[in-house]
Amino acid sequence: MKGRTTMEVGADGVAVITIINPPVNSLSLDVLQSLRASFDEALRRNDVKAIVVTGAKGKFSGGFDITTFGGIQNGKTESPKRGYVAVEVLTDIVEASRKPSVAAIDGLALGGGLEVAMACHARISTSNVQLGLPELQLGIIPGFGGTQRLPRLVGLSKALEMMLTSKAVRGSEAHDLGLVDAVVPANELLSAARRWALDIVERRKPWVSSLYKTDKLEPLGEAREILKFARAQARKQAPNLRHPQVCIDVIEEGIASGPRAGLWKEADAFEELLRSDTCKSLVHIFFAQRGTSKVPGVTDLGLSSRRIKKVAVIGGGLMGSGIATALVLSSYPVVLKEVNNKLLEAGIGRVKANLQSRVKKGKMTEEKFGKTMSLIQGSLDYDNFRDVDIVIEAVIENVSLKQQIFADLEKYCPPHCILASNTSTIDLNLIGEKTWSQDRIVGAHFFSPAHIMPLLEIVRTQKTSPQVIVDVLDLGKKIKKTPVIVGNCTGFAVNRMFFPYTQAAMLLVEHGTDLHKIDRAITKFGMPMGPFRLVDLVGFGVGVATAMQYIEHFPDRTYKSMIIPLMQEDKRAGESTRKGFYLYDDKRKASPDPELKKYIEKAREISGISVDPKIANLPEKDIIEMIFFPVVNEACRVLAEGIAVKASDLDIAGVMGMGFPPYRGGILFWADMLGSKYIYSRLEEWSKQYGGFFKPCAYMAEKAAKGAPLSSGPMKQAKSRM
Repeated sequence: MKGRTTMEVGADGVAVITIINPPVNSLSLDVLQSLRASFDEALRRNDVKAIVVTGAKGKFSGGFDITTFGGIQNGKTESPKRGYVAVEVLTDIVEASRKPSVAAIDGLALGGGLEVAMACHARISTSNVQLGLPELQLGIIPGFGGTQRLPRLVGLSKALEMMLTSKAVRGSEAHDLGLVDAVVPANELLSAARRWALDIVERRKPWVSSLYKTDKLEPLGEAREILKFARAQARKQAPNLRHPQVCIDVIEEGIASGPRAGLWKEADAFEELLRSDTCKSLVHIFFAQRGTSKVPGVTDLGLSSRRIKKVAVIGGGLMGSGIATALVLSSYPVVLKEVNNKLLEAGIGRVKANLQSRVKKGKMTEEKFGKTMSLIQGSLDYDNFRDVDIVIEAVIENVSLKQQIFADLEKYCPPHCILASNTSTIDLNLIGEKTWSQDRIVGAHFFSPAHIMPLLEIVRTQKTSPQVIVDVLDLGKKIKKTPVIVGNCTGFAVNRMFFPYTQAAMLLVEHGTDLHKIDRAITKFGMPMGPFRLVDLVGFGVGVATAMQYIEHFPDRTYKSMIIPLMQEDKRAGESTRKGFYLYDDKRKASPDPELKKYIEKAREISGISVDPKIANLPEKDIIEMIFFPVVNEACRVLAEGIAVKASDLDIAGVMGMGFPPYRGGILFWADMLGSKYIYSRLEEWSKQYGGFFKPCAYMAEKAAKGAPLSSGPMKQAKSRM
């Protein structure tokens, strides 16, 4: 059924127009045309004195239908004519109506939903409502008049904050700001809105056209200073993004030249931004994130997830304590096991510190802190494991230790209990080799810090039962993670994809590129930090242990550098020792270290490499390509082998697990913007000069030969190694 609006006229003369487009009453073009028709009818009818606009089933509107964007971007859907919604419908019909309208808002009014509400002459909401303009998260700006009406309703500074940060406000704050006129209980919402509408008719309440309000706007000179400051902040926080600056320009136009001029500038800017690479990338990420939990042969079997009532975590180190924190934050009782009292106290202490950090930031009350801490129970043996529903093992990457743990778990845990490992590289079949319960063994790979990073890699083997995957998927969502289901291999999807990232950086340094130049280029590209700063953060021990796995399993395409082993000989291990590729002060601030030169020169001597002037003077573009194209190449192998179900899963995994910039759409989406032929030719050229590390894989060669997108999946369905 297409989205639509309905209209009912009560005996009091109030026409109630209801937006109906499940699940969030999104504003498709059908809905907007129906809204216009309903208003036209209400204005024609003599028995209608006033209008109330609301949404069906406790949700006003979640905003414009994002699926329409893709159609407009690829030319399959016709774009509405310039200013159709913002000017023609919302300004010249809704706001200019000779009969007053009141928005009755429950649940949410986001994006276009809030813009419809702001065009009405008053707004009544419930207390738990969410009101916001989150369009900038999609690489666009509000396009239905939001850039003009929000500053006039809440003031310029608050409007800028709400738009630039995509931050929603709730009922009482919205009332304090002047965004809504009254807050009422849900069961009184419609009757209160009807009364308010009739009060406007009788002039007992003000009839306000928000587009022409000026009482909350500063004089032009003062407003320009506020806008100048906002521009500087936006440049600092999002140096690669143009649309925040465009948003500020559009707001300024409305203040300087009047709101109608602002509406037309908004319409033109929205249309242009909708077709930008940034918008295409962020819309792709939006849908990729929502698509990760759909897995053929698992989520389409009609299985319901079993309720997980109690969880055990083995290992209280940084990862184990982070996982335990994530679980207790979502109200799961947790048993944390360690091998001795000292380690157990340290593990529980880390959980406590993680929670106290939330209290300090005002994200948790002292009372909630006490309740949350009471959910964690320490243990030195398996006696408390007899009633757990899932165990997550998070000990060091040692195969024999993990094998012993899983053999023990089989003895002590109930037969339905899921046995999960947080290993980041080790083959799960190896971990479960000494058990009989391989159908309930699964990877639950969190990313550090586990209570903050949003990704959860769920790793299945050929023996893992679909029920177990459905259960872990459900757990992942309940602890507010984005779960991605991947197959079983060394490094799984994220670490496997990104193992060439650091190796490419080492290769460039040994051949003459300045490592600080590499880190600067990569952070400028949009990564949270460069590869060398990342290695320092993770620690050299972890770096070497994982590198050994890749050298063992992928010897033909690993680059073996001696730089880190040489530094380790001098007790350098990264940030934890205050010395790595950078020097660190008490506040963890990194600064260059002139001593690095000697390690790099010695590594070159051992490897028989001399400085290549071409590599020493690489432009930023080439640094980015030489670091990321090997990552793209490995992502292609992961896809071809069936380790990932679809390319978009790898895109979201790279964004959420490694910090790949979302406004570039993920590693394969970004690669497809550059083209398979171009990437193949560059890798082929480098492989001739610098060896097999750069050699393009067969999948890439096949795609490049046909000029096909890398994300289109294997030509023949790969035999999954799951």
